[in-house]
Amino acid sequence: MLMQRVLTALIMAPIAVGGLFFLPPHGFALFTGAIITIGAWEWARMSGWQGQAARIGYALAMALLMFLLRHAPALPILWLAAAWWIIALVMIARYPAAVDAWRAVPVRSLMGVVVLIPAWIGLNHLRNGDFALGSVHNNLVLILYTLCIVWAADIGAFFAGRRWGHRKLAPRVSPGKSWAGVYGGLASVGLLAIVVSLLTGCSGVQATGLLLVSLFVALVSVVGDLFESMLKRYCGLKDSSQLLPGHGGFMDRIDSLTAAIPVFSLCMTLLMRVTG
Repeated sequence: MLMQRVLTALIMAPIAVGGLFFLPPHGFALFTGAIITIGAWEWARMSGWQGQAARIGYALAMALLMFLLRHAPALPILWLAAAWWIIALVMIARYPAAVDAWRAVPVRSLMGVVVLIPAWIGLNHLRNGDFALGSVHNNLVLILYTLCIVWAADIGAFFAGRRWGHRKLAPRVSPGKSWAGVYGGLASVGLLAIVVSLLTGCSGVQATGLLLVSLFVALVSVVGDLFESMLKRYCGLKDSSQLLPGHGGFMDRIDSLTAAIPVFSLCMTLLMRVTG
């Protein structure tokens, strides 16, 4: 299993880095759209679609929707995503008592739309928008920082959870997660935001805004992780698929990002307007 994980990581890491950081905007949109389409195929399984034809059809419908929305204003969709993750938090808190409200295949299919499409829109908004981190005017750096928020939250949660994780966060959804893990993740993300603010020469207002946005996005990323865990638990699945040997599926790797990316994109847009 360890060898599988290492080999998969060695193959996928260069592809991911190349697709995210070395493609022009159009190529970036196609590359990220392909990832979302694969995620949609996996989501179809979690939605209850039976048979490969139905799951492929769902994924192709998601690809078509991305094509139709490629020139749509990003902000309304990002606001929709922010509202959705509040609803998702309520669903997680009420699991399994409120399962009847969303167990139907069409409802779970629609949830996939509001999870995956805003993630794609938000990522491309970050790629093409007018953003800066202090003196650094490079949108690719901003995308890297978004990924680092999620990675830092995961790493901090792992070590803090192992050391102090006695009080569980959502035992009916994901028994392994703890409140100590949340606090450890927030501490790691806070440190990351401070270091990045210093390195990029952010003003005091910008640094404070970046810190608050980063902490908020870290919390939202936990909701994204828990939401996919809830769906998999309901469906009796360990992984979203086996496309990545040793790692599960694409959704298992991007579940936190589907929540973090649109919310970060929205918050940074608002922050840029406030700080100029």
